[in-house]
Amino acid sequence: MATSSDIRKGLCIRYNNDIFKIIEFLHVKPGKGPAFVRTKLRSVTTGKVIDNTFSAGHKIDDVRVETHKFQYLYNEGDMYHFMNTEDYSQIRLMKDILDTPELMKEGEIVTVLINTEDSSPLSVEMPAHVVLEVTSTEPGVKGNTATNATKPAIVETGAEINVPLFINEGDKIRIDTEKGQYQERMKE
Repeated sequence: MATSSDIRKGLCIRYNNDIFKIIEFLHVKPGKGPAFVRTKLRSVTTGKVIDNTFSAGHKIDDVRVETHKFQYLYNEGDMYHFMNTEDYSQIRLMKDILDTPELMKEGEIVTVLINTEDSSPLSVEMPAHVVLEVTSTEPGVKGNTATNATKPAIVETGAEINVPLFINEGDKIRIDTEKGQYQERMKE
């Protein structure tokens, strides 16, 4: 059993007869009254996100997990197929438990959290950033800029990302997977 002081991003806990992954948390110590932890929890079974507040010292039931490297193979509708890079076994996961499936390209190596009690996959963690090629975007017009002007661009996985005006089709860009935002243009 853990307490509310052990809460961290990515921790899987058992709460309300389901397993949730903590996606955001904030320790709050008000000037008056006891401290508490404000959290955002994502259900690993349904993908639903809920807000919850734990009081200081509250006991939480953490779930023991193992991490394994898997390679993303392909998707069939809402089912995504992955292969274990060590023993080549394959698993299928629903789109709901993936953080940013629109940024995954075939062959991407991801980390899968697996519950040690029943060997069921809980969630998929993407790398911190991915490099994708821009497949279509409007050309930027010189002199038509304000500070930090952006335009929409479609990348090779089909996701739409806002990019600066100087990005053209065929450019490779680095994308932050946590926020789904443009970071920089990659040099060839």
